[in-house]
Amino acid sequence: MSTADMTAPAAHATVEAAVRAQMSKALGGKRGIVEAAVPTIAFTGTWMTTQDLKTSLIVGIASAVALLLVRIAQRTTPQFVLNSLVGIGIGAFFAARTGDAKDVFLPGILYNGAYAAGMLLSIVVRWPIVGFLIGSVTGDPTAWHNEPALVRLCARLTWLLMLPCLLRVVVQLPLYLADHVTALGISKIALGWPLQVAGLAAMVWVLARGRTPIEPPAQPSV
Repeated sequence: MSTADMTAPAAHATVEAAVRAQMSKALGGKRGIVEAAVPTIAFTGTWMTTQDLKTSLIVGIASAVALLLVRIAQRTTPQFVLNSLVGIGIGAFFAARTGDAKDVFLPGILYNGAYAAGMLLSIVVRWPIVGFLIGSVTGDPTAWHNEPALVRLCARLTWLLMLPCLLRVVVQLPLYLADHVTALGISKIALGWPLQVAGLAAMVWVLARGRTPIEPPAQPSV
């Protein structure tokens, strides 16, 4: 078996470049960020105007469906629209069962809380989640853990990835408990893509300072 058969060339020369590319892909670029925000904007705007839960849910879901149809017509990936549609759909299910508009936002609060807790745990046990992004590039999901410098870098990046989730919970949970539906919608928009972009910018700044080469996974001797 030839060396070329055993290992494929890495798409990125450094860990920092690989993580930047993976984070950009995860956000879906500018269009993906906008598509994630539109259903919430539609729901919140309609609620502020009508104070009618059913109408607001219909408008929010319809906006996500419209974005999905555009994606299908253009034959581009619907992944980020589907994520948005699932999110507003789950929120609508919660709100429809309780009849309380604020419950549209409950799944997002729970999701961000669970995500923040999971990332914090990964840092505490020294298996930061961002490390697995590196593993997906090198082809070995755990080899990065053998390098203390990489573990420290991934821990810093995981902190930056976790903080937006934690901030959303800290801001939105009191609003939810106080039944401030309009404020919840506004905070969800404000703490959505703008905060995510700020977090990504901080990660890019950290990554721009390093040049850690990516090592391919060791191959077993034949």
